[in-house]
Amino acid sequence: MKNVLILCTGNSCRSIIAEALINAQCDGIVADSSGVKASGKVNPYARKVLEKEGIWNEKYHSKTLDTVIDNHYDLVVTVCGHAQETCPLFPKPVKTIHVGFEDPDGKEFEAFKATLIKIRERLLPIIQKELL
Repeated sequence: MKNVLILCTGNSCRSIIAEALINAQCDGIVADSSGVKASGKVNPYARKVLEKEGIWNEKYHSKTLDTVIDNHYDLVVTVCGHAQETCPLFPKPVKTIHVGFEDPDGKEFEAFKATLIKIRERLLPIIQKELL
């Protein structure tokens, strides 16, 4: 098994969606997500879009980097600009890449559906290429 950390600022939308998609659709890869400044909650539309996909799990929650820092990761992926700028502070030697997505927070449900599709189409193939 390969392990990937999806890192963003709030860990409420993009990183949670990416974590769920990777765990559901990438055999041989396990994902966690975290936020540089975690909001402490999953955006209700992020949860709803994952429920509609049939891949929501109660284990998905907004968490800070310190809660996952001791885990082993084969890859860290930043999905927002702020996390990309802050990520060099990641204290362990691990390959880090950036694949940015627009933040759907504060937008209608359709923006979350579009984000999920973009993450599935762009990010999942990159992660599979990097890790498998």
